[in-house]
Amino acid sequence: MTAIERLFATRLYRANIDDDALLDELEASCASLADDDSAGRAWSQQNGYSGYTSYASLNDLTWRMPAFAALERILDAHAARFARALDFDLQRRKLVCDSLWVNVLEPGGAHSGHIHPHSVLSGVAYIAIPDGASSIRFEDPRLAMMMAAPMRKPGARADNRTFVHVAPERGAILMWESWLRHEVLRNDAEEPRVSVSFNYAVR
Repeated sequence: MTAIERLFATRLYRANIDDDALLDELEASCASLADDDSAGRAWSQQNGYSGYTSYASLNDLTWRMPAFAALERILDAHAARFARALDFDLQRRKLVCDSLWVNVLEPGGAHSGHIHPHSVLSGVAYIAIPDGASSIRFEDPRLAMMMAAPMRKPGARADNRTFVHVAPERGAILMWESWLRHEVLRNDAEEPRVSVSFNYAVR
């Protein structure tokens, strides 16, 4: 008897926001912030972010605008479901959305590879996605240890690839464990790509 088992799987959680009115409200709220948040625009310019992000300027979006509070309630339910699938032992503690921020990525913009320290779950909700908008790319966490491993075949299964690309769609939610390295590739669309990123911590 022979067998091949999968060990130490990396999970990617997917869901959808099936509420067009909420997505429209979120899109309008993101546009309003991009216009009004001068500190966020300045930080974006100083740090080479092509467009606008509220990452370093605003930490109270759910208090400022009802659409973000509604989004957080949706994310809370999905984070709890994902944590159960991951067999997290929270020991009477709770998952808490401790940061949530807007990203308006202009044409030609990208976001280089990174992780989200001090969090357990991270993710993104896609709000406005024009044709040709850039994918998010996830990196195999074992990459630095592969040494002499050969390249993967072009048609390799997703769980055998070194990088996995996921094309964004309006209303889609993606969630992953925060140690998973990821990046946003160059936005080749003719319009901005709008999303809301988030982190969950255990409190």
